[in-house]
Amino acid sequence: MASSFLCLSLLFISLSTGDAFLDYYVNRCQFNSTELKDIELIFSEYYNKLELYRFSSSVGKFVGYTEYGVKQADYFNSDPARLAAMRAQKETVCLQNIVTDYQSVLSKSVQPTVKLHSMMPLSSHHPAMLVCSVYDFYPTEIKVSWHRDGQEVTSDVTSTEEMEDGDWYYQAHSHLEYTPRYGEKISCMVEHASLREPLITDWDPSMPVSERSKLAIGASGLILGLILFLIGFIYYRRMAQDRILVPTN
Repeated sequence: MASSFLCLSLLFISLSTGDAFLDYYVNRCQFNSTELKDIELIFSEYYNKLELYRFSSSVGKFVGYTEYGVKQADYFNSDPARLAAMRAQKETVCLQNIVTDYQSVLSKSVQPTVKLHSMMPLSSHHPAMLVCSVYDFYPTEIKVSWHRDGQEVTSDVTSTEEMEDGDWYYQAHSHLEYTPRYGEKISCMVEHASLREPLITDWDPSMPVSERSKLAIGASGLILGLILFLIGFIYYRRMAQDRILVPTN
């Protein structure tokens, strides 16, 4: 699973004056599993968005980033009791909250929705292209593959990265450029944590109802246009003939 980030607590200590100075502390945990070895506690002090110093459980001590921060880090590092208390927070603060979050949120999954459609090829190597669009899935890790007559296709395939929808869900798209063959079977296979078995969607080469409707509307419009053109042309010819037959004095 991709690295996750959790901000466990924010403690703001502000000193407000006419110039709006801001001094605050941030205590956060970064992790990619519930194993203690995969968790990092980071405690920082900031002043007007500038990080002064930081304690990282991976380093095991304070590190300063400004002249004042270096002095503070040296002072804190000289206190064994403070260092022991900070190191202990990786387990007492981070681990307990991460386990709870994994059980309540991060372990949940949402099955994807798959849509398969055709479009114009991106290049001229093949006359046809299929797009397998996968929507509304969680977590982000997903595998989309193409199969042709039971064999996985790896050439002429391009895929996007998983993209955030902004509502905890993700989407991804895979494109297959190909040359159609009579009687073949092309499928898009989706593998995801929410699925007990791969989700396979077969391509139906027959034109979808929506596309047939669009084609019918377009054809009707074309026929109507031709009829109007012919009526106008016939009327124009008759008017021209009438002008010719009218005797002149």
